[in-house]
Parts: sequence; C-alpha cells; structure tokens
Amino acid sequence: MKKILFFIILPLLFLAPTGASGDILVIQSLPIKPYDVALQGCRSVCKAESKKISSSELGEGEIVGRVRKMKPDLILAIGQDALAKVKGIRDVPIVYLMVLNPRTMINDSDNITGVSMNVAPEKQLSMLRQLLPHLRKISLLYDPGKNSSYVGRVYDAAALLGIELLAKGVHSSREAVAAIDGMRGNVDALWLIPDTTIVNPTTIDILLLTTLENKIPVLTFSDKYVEKGALLSLEVNALEAGRQAGEMANRILAGEQVKNVEKEDARGSILTVNLIAAKKLGISLNGNILKQARLIR
Repeated sequence: MKKILFFIILPLLFLAPTGASGDILVIQSLPIKPYDVALQGCRSVCKAESKKISSSELGEGEIVGRVRKMKPDLILAIGQDALAKVKGIRDVPIVYLMVLNPRTMINDSDNITGVSMNVAPEKQLSMLRQLLPHLRKISLLYDPGKNSSYVGRVYDAAALLGIELLAKGVHSSREAVAAIDGMRGNVDALWLIPDTTIVNPTTIDILLLTTLENKIPVLTFSDKYVEKGALLSLEVNALEAGRQAGEMANRILAGEQVKNVEKEDARGSILTVNLIAAKKLGISLNGNILKQARLIR
C-alpha cells in the first residue's frame, strides 16, 4: 500500500509549483508617510506575499535587475520615480499608485494599470460648487507641455456643471503670477492643479498672497497649501487609494488580463477648508459641506 501511495504522490511533487504564487515586488519611490499609508491600504486588501525596495536608492538598470532576479508575479510601483524606473518592463504586470498624471508616462502599455493621485475633476468642481453656490467662472493655470490632457477632462467636467472654465497655458512661474493679477473681478475662483511649473516652493507663497489680495478663492490639491492661505483642498485619501490598487492586484493575480483592469482616479478624498481665508475673502460657505471637512480656524 505504501509503495502505491509513493508512486501516486511522486508525480504530483514534480508538478507542484517551485515558487510561491502571487508574489508582489513593491517598489516605493521614497520612505514617506503617504506612500507607507498607501501600501498599508493595499496590503489590507491584497494578501499576497510582498517584498519592498526603494527606487530612490537604485538606478533603473539596478531595479530591472532586481525584477529579473526575483521574478515577481506583479510589481506595485508607488510614486512617480518608481513608475518611471519600471515602465519599460513589458513582461510583468505593473500596478501604479500615488502617481500624478500617470497617463503621460506610460503610453497605454498593456501590462500597466493603476490608481492616479488625481481626484476626478468632476468631483472637485462639484465640491467647489457646493461650497460656493454662486460659482460661475473658474480660472485654471497650467503648463501645456505637462497637463493638456488633464485640462481637457476639466473642460468636460465644467461644461456638465454649467461652469465656465478659463484655462490659460503658461510656460513659467513668472507668467503664472502675472496672469493672476488680471483675474480680479473676472473669475469666481482659481484652481491650482498639480503642475510644477505653476505650483512650486518658489511660487506658492506669492501665488496665494496675490490671490488673497485680489479676493480670489483658491481650490488646490494639498492641505499644506490650505494651511498657507488657500480656501480649500480636495486631496487623495492615500489609504483608500491603496485599497483600490489592492483590488486591482487581486484581479490580476487571479488571472485577469491587465488591459481589462481599467486605470482609475483615486476615489477617496479628504476635504480641508480654511475658515480664516473664507472670512478674509468675505465668503459664506455651505455649512452642510463643512461638516465633512477638516477645518482650519
């Protein structure tokens, strides 16, 4: 009987997989809290084994070498730098997370999908309209070389809500500041999107000061700018974005083709409102919306 069992089990041993199924290689751009929280969210949904490396400490060639050696079933790229260094890999599924405007980087590669660090424009405009019911015209400054496709989506969202979008392409920080000076009385608000030509450490203080002097409310993408004087921000909930990416990873590891797992904007967001700025601007805000916001008093 033992001999019979031995000859039954022996072939099965040779058929068994030699490596763990569902291994994920996490490549994280920087060891910062938002990325750590996003990874926590992903791991709460996707229980596959994972190993993490930092892309900031390795060149692209070294990253690719690690991938070839480790042979993961899926790569989770967290942050812009991580995605930039793995986007050339074509034979391993890649899910990105916490990346601004990823579509400009990946050219619709069949093996790449993920969750952008953008909150859908229609969601941002809808929130702004609820806070400012009088909103009719909104200005947006952008670098055409970086954000033309995203601004196209903003035009569509604004049209659906009956908001007139006055988008102006600028090519330098100096142009951006000059453009704001001519807005007073012509627009109801300014929307600052994640565009480093417009919003950077050199320009942000002067931008916010100029808009406040001209009584122009500012919608932005980070609460740190609300703390500096912007009226409100609607930014990505990193934990929820991580869960989205984890759901995508589960589908791919279960056998679904990457090209059938659609790229998504972050669905979770955090609203922050500066009540001090609202008072200085002479704006009355919708109290019901404020109940769900983080308030700066």
